[in-house]
Amino acid sequence: GLSYDQNIQIFCFIFFFFFRCLALLVGNLLILVSIQCSPLCNQPVYYFLSHLSFIDICYTSSVTPKLIGDLLVERKNISYAAWAVGAVHALPQFFTAIRLPFCGPNELNHYFYDIFPLLKIACTDIYINGILVIAFAGMTALLIFAVLSVSYGIILFSLKNHSAERRQKVLSTCGFHITVVILFFVPVIFIYFRAPTTFLEKIFALFYTIIAPMFNPLIYTLRNTEMKTTLKKLSIKYYFQRKHSISLKKLVG
Repeated sequence: GLSYDQNIQIFCFIFFFFFRCLALLVGNLLILVSIQCSPLCNQPVYYFLSHLSFIDICYTSSVTPKLIGDLLVERKNISYAAWAVGAVHALPQFFTAIRLPFCGPNELNHYFYDIFPLLKIACTDIYINGILVIAFAGMTALLIFAVLSVSYGIILFSLKNHSAERRQKVLSTCGFHITVVILFFVPVIFIYFRAPTTFLEKIFALFYTIIAPMFNPLIYTLRNTEMKTTLKKLSIKYYFQRKHSISLKKLVG
């Protein structure tokens, strides 16, 4: 789990439940519906944005509900189905870890089934396993972060040919995007390239499992004029359709 302190567990339950439902689920579902029910779906940028929203819903559904549920129960078990899916997702590390001897406790000091907490309870030298984790997971995260950094660097470099107003707008938007990229990838890189304490490991994991994905719907709706206009039109359309439906029911009645 996240903590043994009951007060912290109750606070975290309310906090993560609220943001999970409101910011992640409702926000991403609104983006999906708005794009699919408007001409925006024909534009490549919004086509990929709808996929990002769908991926965020699926990605956070793999860890967050389990974390929220475990905050209210005393015995925090990992089901065999949650274990099997995690094993398939990380087959290279799985084949290495499955051969490790485990002769001590069977409790992971974490809130989801991750490779480093598992390695810590092995009764043998895990140096080679740590290197493999860095090679498969750490290097992948570092490579993606490098590609994104170069991409944003090219965007920022190209701004010199645009007007001051255009530069200000792009800088404002890119600033929020870069913030989310940093919140997601820097904790991942820290975890897989160094050996943080258990407390820091949990805090870093919160950033890339919950906090960073939570910002995506806020950025792509509240800071996007086209998305705000589309949401407003859909809301007005829904309101009048509902009003018309109620009027028809009254006439029939």
